[in-house]
Amino acid sequence: MTLTVENINPRIGSEIKTDIDTLLGGTEAGHIRSILEQRGVVFFRGLEISDDQQVAIAKTLGNLVETEGEGGIYKISLDRDVNERAEYLKGSMFWHFDGSLQPYPNLAALLRAVRLSETGGETEFCNTYAAYDDLPAAEKGAIENLRVVHSAERSQYYVNPEMSHEEINFWQQYPTKSCPLVWTHQSGRKSLLLGATADYVEGMAVEESRALLARLRDWATQPEYVYRHDWQVGDLLIWSNTGTMHRAMPYPLDSGRLMHRTILAGEEPLA
Repeated sequence: MTLTVENINPRIGSEIKTDIDTLLGGTEAGHIRSILEQRGVVFFRGLEISDDQQVAIAKTLGNLVETEGEGGIYKISLDRDVNERAEYLKGSMFWHFDGSLQPYPNLAALLRAVRLSETGGETEFCNTYAAYDDLPAAEKGAIENLRVVHSAERSQYYVNPEMSHEEINFWQQYPTKSCPLVWTHQSGRKSLLLGATADYVEGMAVEESRALLARLRDWATQPEYVYRHDWQVGDLLIWSNTGTMHRAMPYPLDSGRLMHRTILAGEEPLA
């Protein structure tokens, strides 16, 4: 079966309709990756697959992060009985991309809805390629060579603005990383590199640099660059981690919401 593709928003998000056998066979994997790179997010509505099938589909698209979860499946839940890192996952409710502190940020992730909250819990994505493309030329020139220090500590202030001294010491154990504000990809395309781990711009006053980062985040998350996915049980969604930011919308923490995630390993360095 071939793919039927419907673009949801002009700048981001596409629904792909096909059958499970086509996805498992990998015959359309190159096509799906091409759509993903251009559109940022693709999803398959109500696919109703198993964990093993999710991992098998992921392997047709790239190499898995083997340390992620059990058998390639990581359980995303704010229930501590399900996920011991539930408290840390509260940071997922703020705009971010995964792996800013890694040499090779994750290429993409596959997310499947297993159990949903009765209210909230949608996931939003923004296209950071399109947001960069639409910046005025003068602004592109002004930010082209800027570098931003990213840190795990910075991201935790979104979750807990009054961290204890012990908590700050814990997060400061993780090294910071200097990243380009404008990521020039191996393809030649450029995207904005922002998110909750972005702390300050090198060589710029902290106040000025944080104002700049907030302004660019607001630009990149305007409605024309954003797709909000309203989940249905069985949905399989794939997002390009290197060309988008994402966040989960609020939902009751005791709702039992459960998502299964599989991560594709990064293929280009963040230099």
